[in-house]
Amino acid sequence: MAHPTQLGFQDAPSPVMEELLHFLDHALMIVFLNSTLVLYIIIAMVSTKLTNKYILESEEIEIVWTILPAVILVLIALPSLRILYLMDEINDPHLTIKAMGHQWYWTYEYTDYQDLGFDSYMIPTQDLTPGQIRLLETDHRMVVPMESPVRVLVSADDVLHSWAVPSLGVKMDAVRGRLNQAAFIATRPGVFYGQCSEICGANQSFMPIVVQAVPLEHFENWSSLMLEDA
Repeated sequence: MAHPTQLGFQDAPSPVMEELLHFLDHALMIVFLNSTLVLYIIIAMVSTKLTNKYILESEEIEIVWTILPAVILVLIALPSLRILYLMDEINDPHLTIKAMGHQWYWTYEYTDYQDLGFDSYMIPTQDLTPGQIRLLETDHRMVVPMESPVRVLVSADDVLHSWAVPSLGVKMDAVRGRLNQAAFIATRPGVFYGQCSEICGANQSFMPIVVQAVPLEHFENWSSLMLEDA
C-alpha cells in the first residue's frame, strides 16, 4: 500500500512493473546528469569575463551538441522499446478474464470457467468497513492466482473506458466492438487498486478496479464457491 509522504513508487508486484521502475531510475539518472551539465555550462558562460570571437562559428561545438543528444536519445529509446515489446508479450496464459466497461462499473467474465462472472461496483462511502479505501473498494474483486500468467481481454459496452492497474503495470483501453488484451503476472499475494483511466462520463471517477492475487489453492476454493453460488 502507498502511504502518506511516500516519494517513490510501491514495490513492484509484477515483472513488467519492475522493469518499468528500473527504466524510470535509468531515465532519471540521464535527466539529472544532462541537467547538471547544462546548468554548469550556463553558469560558466554567464560568470566568465573571457570572450572568443570564433565561438559563434565553432564546428566542434556544433558536432558535440548534435551527437550528444542523439546518443542520449538512443540510451533512452533502446530500453524503452524493450519494455514495450515485453508488455505486448502474451505467452500461454493460465487464465483469461474478460473485463467489460460500462457506465459506470466493470463486468468480469472468467472465460475458462462456465457461468463464472460478476459485476463490480464501487462501495459507497457510507457502506465502507474499517480498513477499506474510499473510492477504490468494490463489492466484488477480480481474484487471480499468483505466479500465473493472466490475460485480460478488455472491451466496452458503451463509451470509451480504460482498464488500468498501475501497481501491476497494466493499462489498456476499452473500446466498444473491439477486444484489446493485456497480460500480467502477480509475483506475490496482495490487493492492487486501479481506476478507469479514460474520461467516460460524469461518474468516471467512481468505477474502480480491484485485483486480488492469492495462492492457487485459495483461487480454486474461491472459484468453486462462486460457481456454487451461481
